[in-house]
Amino acid sequence: MPRGKPRVESSGKTPNHRTSKRTASGDDLPSSTSHPAIHSEDSPSKRIKLTHPPAQPSSYSVYNMYNFSRPNHVDLTNGNGPATMTKVQKPSLRMANPAGLAAEPGPKKLVVKNFRKTPRSDPEKYINEVSSQLDAALSAILADEKLPHSNEELYRGAENLCRQGRAPQLYKSLREKCQQGIEMYIAKPLLAKASTLDDVELLSAAMEAWATWNIRLRTIRSIYFFLDRSYLLKSPSLPSIETMCTIEFRDLVFLPQALKPRILGGVCELLAADRQMKHNPEKTDLLRKAIKMFHALSVYTSSFEPEFLARSSSYLSAWSDQKAETLDLALYIEESVDLIDTELARCSLLGLDSTTQKAIETYLLDLLVDQEDRQKKLLDAREVSKLLEDGKEDTLYKLYTLLDWRDSTSLTEQLRVPFEAYISEQGSMIVFDEARENEMVPRLLAFKRKLDLVWKKCFREHEGLGHTLREAFEAFINKSKRSTMTWGTDNPKPGEMIAKYVNLILEGRMKASSDHANAAKANNNEDVEMASEDEDVEITKQLDQVLELFRFLHGKAVFEAFYKKALAKRLLLNRSASADAEKSMLTRLASECGAGFTHNLEQMFKDMELARDEVKSYNSMLEERDSRPKIDLTVSVLSSSAWPSYPDITLNVPRDVQQAATLFEQHYKHKHGGRRLEWKHSQAHCQLKAVLPKGIKEFVVSSLQAVVLLLFSNPSNNDELSYLQIQAETGLDDIQLKRTLQSLACGQYRVLKKTPKGKDVNTDDSFSVNPSFSHPKYRIKINNIQAQETKEENKETHERVAADRHFETQAAIVRIMKGRKTITHANLVVEVINATKSRGVLDQTDIKSNIEKLIDKEYMEREERDDGLNVYCYVA
Repeated sequence: MPRGKPRVESSGKTPNHRTSKRTASGDDLPSSTSHPAIHSEDSPSKRIKLTHPPAQPSSYSVYNMYNFSRPNHVDLTNGNGPATMTKVQKPSLRMANPAGLAAEPGPKKLVVKNFRKTPRSDPEKYINEVSSQLDAALSAILADEKLPHSNEELYRGAENLCRQGRAPQLYKSLREKCQQGIEMYIAKPLLAKASTLDDVELLSAAMEAWATWNIRLRTIRSIYFFLDRSYLLKSPSLPSIETMCTIEFRDLVFLPQALKPRILGGVCELLAADRQMKHNPEKTDLLRKAIKMFHALSVYTSSFEPEFLARSSSYLSAWSDQKAETLDLALYIEESVDLIDTELARCSLLGLDSTTQKAIETYLLDLLVDQEDRQKKLLDAREVSKLLEDGKEDTLYKLYTLLDWRDSTSLTEQLRVPFEAYISEQGSMIVFDEARENEMVPRLLAFKRKLDLVWKKCFREHEGLGHTLREAFEAFINKSKRSTMTWGTDNPKPGEMIAKYVNLILEGRMKASSDHANAAKANNNEDVEMASEDEDVEITKQLDQVLELFRFLHGKAVFEAFYKKALAKRLLLNRSASADAEKSMLTRLASECGAGFTHNLEQMFKDMELARDEVKSYNSMLEERDSRPKIDLTVSVLSSSAWPSYPDITLNVPRDVQQAATLFEQHYKHKHGGRRLEWKHSQAHCQLKAVLPKGIKEFVVSSLQAVVLLLFSNPSNNDELSYLQIQAETGLDDIQLKRTLQSLACGQYRVLKKTPKGKDVNTDDSFSVNPSFSHPKYRIKINNIQAQETKEENKETHERVAADRHFETQAAIVRIMKGRKTITHANLVVEVINATKSRGVLDQTDIKSNIEKLIDKEYMEREERDDGLNVYCYVA
């Protein structure tokens, strides 16, 4: 039998081979896996050899079949020799055998004995040996030498010591060894060369030592990992291996007074160099690693942050004082915002704590914004107005950012004062600029667009600044000043100019030039329709823009008067670009001012429709009588209450025209009894066909121009007529005649020739047909002068509006007095202003003058009381 293999011997009787085989297969063997495996004889690898005595042929009785021998036990405790089988007697309960059956012994048990000798070692010796290996390995790691044993062997040794209850001693030894290694291999060499290095170089050397120590620490943790995760994890009072080694490095390398101030000084020097824009990627990386080390050593809050904030405070304070004294507002804002962005970006780049970043941000805002002298500089009205005037949107955005950095409404609300001052100043300059009054509305629209852009883009649609914009715009646009622009009245000029601008839009003279529209007009009908749609869209867009200004007007009386006059000329001269645009404008005015405001305007459109029907009726009558006159007459019958008033002029109408007018008047009076017609020849226009030396032309002229031109068609007249002759034939006064002759002889289309030449018409001038007149068009409009407003008409309109304003004020005073009976002067002024504010704010001097007029008319009287108050009493 080979050495080391267990041998199984049997003792006692074995009834047969089957019984021994079943017993040896493990029916009564222990189930512990530490025992050698017992295989049956059928197994190919037999570790145990079962021997049995040769079977003797015999005969068994029924009694022998159920009688077994005593079990045998296998003794495995004796490890010095071969396994032997001993018989163990166990007490058993025997029953009385039945008759005829003999008792047999029970099953056998095997005792297996190990032949291999187990070496016996001393535990203390093993522990000392492993401890020595770990100490040697730790010394090699700290000295940066090669390990004497493998990492796995060292890890197993540390694990075995921990499992044997030696973890406290192992941890203590590790800590002492690390202290000695840090002091010997890191702290002492660093202190030795500290005297030869500056602060930045010393910082760099300290960072190299920290990096080296972290490499060694990883090796130490890998060997003592079982100690870290078993013993230290369950001991809250003891730091982990990494924490313990970090603490030892901090205490021995960073905290000594010979190193700590200089390491911190090196970091601060690098920060100062970075603030002076001396960028160096290597230094930036060194800074980032140093701050990361401070976090790891837990000295960031206690040591680094106070030093960093103190030096930052000195630097930023000096920077703020120097920039505030030497820079204007725009540059100060630019550099202040850049400084804040740079400082906060540096904090994020270097990995500084959020508390540090917040402290830097707070200190910057305290220095740059919150100080009283800084606020005065940022909110200086003159400087802010200059930024707005120059259109420095980026600078304005940064200004608002500075003021709103802390989400404080107090500073942004203070920005309303310079913003309002700028709007009022610039707006007043536009409104009262007499030299450029015709450009008032386009300039106001551009100014409004600019302010809206500043409010949305620069001031982030701040609600308070939005209210300021609207209030300031409304204030200056309703300012009034007695000047030559308003003929000495206090009417606001913007009302007149807005009405005239709307007239230009509705006449189609303000449409934007578009390549698409021009090309469409040159193409087929479909393109023309598309161009027409584009024009309607453009007109609607322009009306929407000008209505923004219209909403700011308090008194709409001036706008109403001039808009009505312009609308009348568009309707009478057929100069509207779009009927839909006219109706759209009326709808807008009705929604803005109410139906009462547009009542007369709507009546004007109705009169034009009725006039067309009346002309159709007149023409039908002529066809029935077959008495059509020599000229085609179209008459517009207007209601005097809705239309503007026109002056009556003296004009010698040609005989044919007079006959046609008389015929129409008879027809109208026959149809509408009790009505009276007044002919307004100044608003009439006609078409003349002229045979000129250079061709036949068709002129569209006013009635006054037509009467003058017809004088040169009479063969009895000479080729040249003097001014006085023309005046005698036409019956016009000097003003109308000079204006008419100037349009024919000195305007764009010079049909007549004036002698002597000049721009002005004098009474000694003479006129004749211009033989050299030519034009590429066959049909020429010369009646543009009829659509233009004269100075006399403008003055008359302003004076009429002012008079209506006085009448309205007096009516308001009478209504108030009728209700109150008696009232003091101050209260009456307040109530009159409130009653008439929908039509514009009145001046107190105007109210007082109207009170005096009513006293003169005996509508009211003044009483002076004993207490000195003036009281007005209503006179029934």
